[in-house]
Amino acid sequence: MSDIFSTERRAFLKTVGLAGAAALLSRRGALAATNEPVPQRKFGRHDVKISSLGLGGHALRLADDAEAQKIVDVALDLGVTFFDNAWDYHDGRSEELMGRCIAGKRDRIFLMTKVCTHGRGKKVAMRMLEESLKRLGTDHLDLWQVHAVASQDQVKSAYAPGGVLEALDEARQQGKVRFVGFTGHTEPEVHLAMLKGGYAFDACQLPVSAIEANSDAFVRQVLPDLRKRQIAPLAMKSLGGNGAPFRDGIVTLREALTYTLSHPVATLISGIQSVEQLRENAAIAATFSAMPAAEMAALEKRCQPATESNKYQPYRRWMTYRDGDAATGRLV
Repeated sequence: MSDIFSTERRAFLKTVGLAGAAALLSRRGALAATNEPVPQRKFGRHDVKISSLGLGGHALRLADDAEAQKIVDVALDLGVTFFDNAWDYHDGRSEELMGRCIAGKRDRIFLMTKVCTHGRGKKVAMRMLEESLKRLGTDHLDLWQVHAVASQDQVKSAYAPGGVLEALDEARQQGKVRFVGFTGHTEPEVHLAMLKGGYAFDACQLPVSAIEANSDAFVRQVLPDLRKRQIAPLAMKSLGGNGAPFRDGIVTLREALTYTLSHPVATLISGIQSVEQLRENAAIAATFSAMPAAEMAALEKRCQPATESNKYQPYRRWMTYRDGDAATGRLV
């Protein structure tokens, strides 16, 4: 673990008061129900807090409508208030479903969706924003992010006159968006280029896992820069984006989530398809105790063969892995 990362992690643990805390549940023990709510963490440089566990909008649509409603209701009861989505998830059906599920509950939710321009500019982005607001049944978003920035060309397009970043500015000026950010999961260098451009992002979404940490890692290269800039890091892909590391016995659910939450991230966005999965994940977040550095290093070492197999980071292959219906080319 690099010196700069270790320093950032120590500062984070001191901030949230977790250093030296006794484990409330064994990381390898059976998952248990808890009455403790999912805790909140600070949202970057802002005087705002969000739940340390986030509800993924893409996976929510994989549940049937009745189960999705239960997931949303139980999530709020458990203290999960950060809700994720994207304009192109399931060709817009994810936003439509979430909009129905959160009706009458909007004031309890920190709502995020993503604009899926993928290199196109402000005009397309503003149209997508209006469609997202209509689908979600709201007049504003708490966070609007540029989705899946995957190449240096997309970075240049974002910063160009008439680019998507101008849409972020206009949306904030109109009061339709509180905060803005960007996401991606292909190359750390792309994230760094977006940050180097100097735009005042509020949040940034990136992969964080013990498997990812052994590669050309976002957690090593991008996370320290986000902390320095006081941009809220939003973690994803703790289980590879498809759950394979858990199903194949590479890591346990508790190990995977605890490892990610032990980094200085504002939230971990998790794909949840059932109330049972929600309760399991929420119990881990609610009873979280930071994984010691030596244990994190040991887990990374244990995951090294999985990293080298190239099987457990499919999200790095942009042309064959895209969230939502972007894979079908239906981007307009």
